[in-house]
Parts: sequence; C-alpha cells; structure tokens
Amino acid sequence: MLGRKLGKRILVLVSLLVLMASGCSPENVNPAQPDGDDRKSQILIGLSVDSYVQERWQRDRDIFVARAKELGAEVLVQNANNDHGEQMKQVRYLIDQGIDILVIIPHDAEASAEAVRMADKAGIKVISYDRLIRDGGVDLYISFDNVRVGEIKAEALVEKVPKGNYLIIKGAPTDYNCEMLYQGYMNVLREYIRNGDIKIVDETSAIDWAYEDAFKCVEKTLEEGVELHAIIASNDTLAHAAIEALSEKRLAGKVAVVGQDADLSACQRVVEGTQLMTAYKPIDKLAKSAAEAAVKMVKGGKPDTRETIFDGTYHVPYYKIEPIAVTVDNMMDTIVKDGFHRLEDIFINVPRDRWPSAE
Repeated sequence: MLGRKLGKRILVLVSLLVLMASGCSPENVNPAQPDGDDRKSQILIGLSVDSYVQERWQRDRDIFVARAKELGAEVLVQNANNDHGEQMKQVRYLIDQGIDILVIIPHDAEASAEAVRMADKAGIKVISYDRLIRDGGVDLYISFDNVRVGEIKAEALVEKVPKGNYLIIKGAPTDYNCEMLYQGYMNVLREYIRNGDIKIVDETSAIDWAYEDAFKCVEKTLEEGVELHAIIASNDTLAHAAIEALSEKRLAGKVAVVGQDADLSACQRVVEGTQLMTAYKPIDKLAKSAAEAAVKMVKGGKPDTRETIFDGTYHVPYYKIEPIAVTVDNMMDTIVKDGFHRLEDIFINVPRDRWPSAE
C-alpha cells in the first residue's frame, strides 16, 4: 500500500515535469508540497470545475483549495470551460495523476455519469459538488436545498406581485439543479396559476447559462407588447440580463426580478432597487464542507449526513445546506455580516447618506 502511494506521487511529479517542459501546467496545484515521508501520506484531490462564467465558481475553488490545504491535502484543479467533452478528458487526466478522490461540478448532469464510471473503475470515490450527476451513483452529493431555493424566490415574488404576468428564465438544460429550482417555483406558484391570479407568459432555458439568451427572451417578450410584472431568473447572471433588457424600455425597478447566488452585482442591484431579491447560498460553508468530506472519505470515513437523493437510478447520500432569501431589508444581517461582500462594495452606487450603519 505504501509503495503504491509513493508510486502515485512519483507519477504526479513526473507528469508535472512533462507538462512544464511542454509549456503547460495544471490550473492549480498547491505550491507548498511536502517532501519525503510527508508526501507518502498526503491526500491528492482532483477538482473538476465546469467553468468560471459565473462569479461564484472561483470563490468555490479558492475556499475549497484553502480548506483542503489546511487539512493536509493537495488539490489538482481543472476547468472545462463549459465543454462536456473537455471535462471528461480532464477527469481522465486527474485519474491518471493518481488522485485519491474526485470532486466534480458537472457540465452535463446526464452525460457526466461517464466520469463516475471512470473513477469507479480506478477505485476512486466521487463527490458531485453543487450539481447532481444523474444515474451515476456518486458517493456523495453536496449542495444547497435547490427545491427550497426555488421556493424562496417564488415566495418573494408572490409577496410583492401576487397577481400579474410572470416570465421564467431557466438555466442550462444540462444542469439538473434547474429541474429542482423549477419544482420549487411551482410548489409556490401552482395555486396562484390555478386561480388565474398569475399567468406564466413564457418560459425559456439559457443554454450554458448564457446572458444573451436571457436578454433576448425578455427583449422579445417586451417587443411583442406583453406587459411583464415579474421575472424569475435561475441565477443572478440571468437576472442581470433581464434587468438590462428592462432598462432599455425604462422598466428596470418596475418589474420585480429575482435571482440566486448573491453575486456582488446582484447585491448592488438589490440595494439600488432594480432586483427584488437574490437567494444567498453560503458558499464558504459548502466549499469547506466538501473539502472536509473529501478528506474524511479518503481516510475511510462516511459522509456526515443521513439524507439521500434519488439520482434517477440510485439513492445517493445528500449533504444539504439551506439557502437564505436576501432583500434590501436583511442585506446587512446576511451578506455583510457573513463577510460575503463588503458594505462599501454593495452600496457603492447608493448615496452615502442612505448607507446603513455597519454596527
């Protein structure tokens, strides 16, 4: 066993030397690499990221890598740039480097079961991070309660706009989280729709979470003369696109828009009044918990959860974190208090005399 571990680490060093000689290198390797006996027992984690298109993913990566390092683990990070084929190549690369566990943010919920099969064949456990891999039987799914995320977004809207025309902008069809979000929307909206108080005038999906798809959808709806009262956007990037389209018709702030992720720009729009709310998902807790789970599982431990989720074929362990609805009223008690964003950055476009007290 000791010889195999040492062999894995030698393979990593040789691979790095080859990559450096060819002018290439893995995206992120912890610079503080132990020598001698310490290297023999060091845990090597492979982190496969779908992309950095959304603001939050770099934050996830940085927190995950930092926590893993605190626990004595090394992390190899790969970024697939929204390309499933590239992600599978990178997963194979990570496996070939002798990783002890694979943590993956899948680009394609269905097709990424291939990554699980590759890892299983190599005797490597898999954590599906934030997004669920369908029909793969991962060893752990760690994410937020995505159905609840959908519910709190819809609840914020119906409280503000209990009657009117709603537009739903879903995220990438390849991301199963979007299905769970939609389930949450309908849990809240279904009765309003049945009663005729709310009408869904259109639904669209944004391929690869593309800003342009959301912008065009809102633009087209307005050009057709449809009066909009509320927009549910799957994340804050899509909410931003919707608000930009509304701005061209001088409707920003007049149509209620909700998103998720608590991006800095979204928090700015919330306090400025153009976005009603954002669903805050404490990434710090998610990323640290994932790193801790990865190290624990490599050491033979089990995930700290009794919940499961059905991935279409298997019931897999599910570590679930609750989201928080953030509006202008609780921005200080959530985002600022947690240190997620700074007060001065959030309120930068708001006159200083309207800033809340930092105390």
